[in-house]
Amino acid sequence: MKLLAVLLLAALPLYCSAGSGCQFLEDVIAQTIDPEISIEEFLSFIKEFVHNDSTKTAVEEFKQCFLNQSNETLANNIVYNSIYCAPF
Repeated sequence: MKLLAVLLLAALPLYCSAGSGCQFLEDVIAQTIDPEISIEEFLSFIKEFVHNDSTKTAVEEFKQCFLNQSNETLANNIVYNSIYCAPF
């Protein structure tokens, strides 16, 4: 049990500072949750991954889900802004 606690305490700072390891993915996430980015702008940003109309429709609906959220909800990034990661 003590070993588990030590591993968790050692892993938490790494988890909080690691990120995804892919800057493009970080940019896509940032643009997805940014309410100032329109659906058309978002589609032009990821156009190389949208190959057909069904994918385009899915991306539009996905982005619209975030546009429907309040700014307060979008600001609550539970992974990076959590109370557990605050000290790191």
